[in-house]
Amino acid sequence: MPLIADVSHEGVRTPLSSVRIAATARAVLEAEGVTEALLSITLLTPPAMARLNRQHLAHRGPTDVISFGFDRTAGQGAVIGDIYICPAVARENAARARTGVREEMARLVVHGTLHVLGYDHPTGETREHSRMWQRQETLLAGDTRTAWAVA
Repeated sequence: MPLIADVSHEGVRTPLSSVRIAATARAVLEAEGVTEALLSITLLTPPAMARLNRQHLAHRGPTDVISFGFDRTAGQGAVIGDIYICPAVARENAARARTGVREEMARLVVHGTLHVLGYDHPTGETREHSRMWQRQETLLAGDTRTAWAVA
């Protein structure tokens, strides 16, 4: 099985095309040395993301990204995972951070993919100093940039 990233958005407007979202996820997988993967990336409306957030994480309201990775036996076999992203929350994040919305969407794809791969970070202020956050920003600034940047 090669690196497969399938993107579904069912009418949800996204500032980053499905092709670029999938390419960004594959770039992260390649950078992490993954040779076999099946990722499902779904873009959700705020109400749909809020339901998922409440159901699986017991949090209220929509969030930007939620990921579910399925454990590989002894670290072998294909990486399989689901990533859910809310473009509306990405737009809010981008405005707050004074960054481009395409960059923020790419950041969420990278973030979600790293979670599927087993990375984690603390909550709160210290998350931006975590190993995962540093890896995310390195990937975003490096090879994955070509996957999401405006041509």
